[in-house]
Amino acid sequence: MLRINDISYSVEGRPLFDGASAVIPDGHKVGLVGRNGAGKTTLFNIIRGDLTLDGGDISLPSRAKIGGVAQEVPSSATSLLDTVLAADTERAALLKEAETTNDPARISDIQTRLADIDAWSAEARAATILKGLGFDDAEQLKPCSDFSGGWRMRVALAAVLFAQPDLLLLDEPTNYLDLEGALWLEAYLAKYPHTVIIISHDRGLLNRSVGAILHLEDRKLTLYNGPYDQFARQRAEQRAVQAAMAKKQQARRDHMQAFVDRFKAKASKAKQAQSRLKMIEKMDMIATPEQAAKRVFTFPEPEELSPPIISIEGGSTGYGDTTVLSRLNLRIDQDDRIALLGKNGQGKSTLSKLLSDRLPLMSGKAIKSNKLRIGFFAQHQVEELHVNETPLQHLISARPGVLHSKLRAQMAGFGLGPDQAETEVGRLSGGQKARLSLLLATLHAPHLLILDEPTNHLDIESREALVEALAAYSGAVILVSHDMHLLSMVADRLWLVSDGTVKPYEDDLQAYRKMLLTPAKPVSKGAAKPANKPKLKPISRDEILAMRAEVRKSEERVDKLNSMRDKLASKLADPELYEDANVGELEVWNRKYAEVMQALERAEGLWVTALEKLEKSGAA
Repeated sequence: MLRINDISYSVEGRPLFDGASAVIPDGHKVGLVGRNGAGKTTLFNIIRGDLTLDGGDISLPSRAKIGGVAQEVPSSATSLLDTVLAADTERAALLKEAETTNDPARISDIQTRLADIDAWSAEARAATILKGLGFDDAEQLKPCSDFSGGWRMRVALAAVLFAQPDLLLLDEPTNYLDLEGALWLEAYLAKYPHTVIIISHDRGLLNRSVGAILHLEDRKLTLYNGPYDQFARQRAEQRAVQAAMAKKQQARRDHMQAFVDRFKAKASKAKQAQSRLKMIEKMDMIATPEQAAKRVFTFPEPEELSPPIISIEGGSTGYGDTTVLSRLNLRIDQDDRIALLGKNGQGKSTLSKLLSDRLPLMSGKAIKSNKLRIGFFAQHQVEELHVNETPLQHLISARPGVLHSKLRAQMAGFGLGPDQAETEVGRLSGGQKARLSLLLATLHAPHLLILDEPTNHLDIESREALVEALAAYSGAVILVSHDMHLLSMVADRLWLVSDGTVKPYEDDLQAYRKMLLTPAKPVSKGAAKPANKPKLKPISRDEILAMRAEVRKSEERVDKLNSMRDKLASKLADPELYEDANVGELEVWNRKYAEVMQALERAEGLWVTALEKLEKSGAA
């Protein structure tokens, strides 16, 4: 159990926490949300003990291990697999001692402990985690020095997941993952056996992997039960009440101020006016909900071109003499919203570069509109901004001769106010840099906008604003993103990049997610000879009905257990339960919660098995 008790902390005189408290029970998965700069990462540093509090305290069980992702795995000759295995320091120490000790009793103790921590399956578990994060079997045996910083961040994530700390702290873990890795992480965290706190702006992750939201606002912490969408509904209701109260209070203040303004110079009313003035000064004004949360993006509108704006027939492209994509038959119209799907390394970035004229067509035929303008945003461009220049200087370089007032207006349309316009890029936040790069990509009103992971470093409100801007935008959009919510809200066509080509994906995103999370089944040797397969016995109607009934029962069982879990989570979120007098009762509720979670995992497994059986029958 993590107990945050009345903490206070300031940075250079600016308070980030003032009397903030929260209790997070063991085994809970919690999303930590709040505005950029509110202090979320600082809270992680405080929990780890890297920062000293001004007041209050944070407590954990005495032997609890806290884990988080390192800045980056060093570039070394150690293989990825061995790097991850080394993260379990107890296992590594026991194996090393086992090689040197000659004491029979100690050898026995070591072997018993290795069995207790399931040390002999460690390589398989480490390999599974690395595979889920995008490393195939061959890559797992390569040295860390073979991989770039972004890929080594994935290794660092794999290492902390493998170590399984009692309290896992993850700060924007999907920022360096692709869609496939992000979906795998969602599923993994949902079943993680210990407590997890995740800083994230990914609504999909916060809806599918956590059971509570810890909200940091106005230097306070508030724990809400349920996933992000439930939290958002509660917040909307609270804001509506808050807005109504603020409106009434402002009306009272205006009424008193009008009296003061009218009678302050009149002797007979002077005392009353002075009294009301004091009341106004003492009023603790209710803040209205921050409409600044709607941080807008304003994309310039391109003129309309005749369709198609791009057409490719029998095309191929790649690097040098190496062909990466071939058999390309693609058409893009100005009203298209296309999401690119496909595992890492299949060619999504290659296709984006081809469409944006950053790679040539090696063969085939391509037709593009003469007046076509293309905007391109990729995460690496954020890192390539000139850190010693201001956003205004970037825009002056991109559009020489344009009035500075017009450039400032364009920056305001991307949430970059007067202060940010004159601040060196090196001092801007990650979100502000991303906004500047998006602005530069759309500056010339492109007819086609190619976005590669545009939501990294953007908070949830900014992501929603981006969705609205893309919905209103009259150009075509090609989108690569790990953010399932963004893809589902923007894309109306899906292209799958795999097996060296690009084809339309006819199913929806949920079907794609299910396909990625379903383990691949080994193909039997006889699969290549379907003619020799024995004829399957037809499945009777009664068998089909029985299978459907089993699926229905399994689903009802999962729903019932989910309801029990939510009730227990609500009970465990009650601060009174953690008083010293209730220690015995707390143990009972924790045990019940653990039993329900185990039962839920088994029930979900039975449900999946029943669904697969029904699908195999062809009667799904």
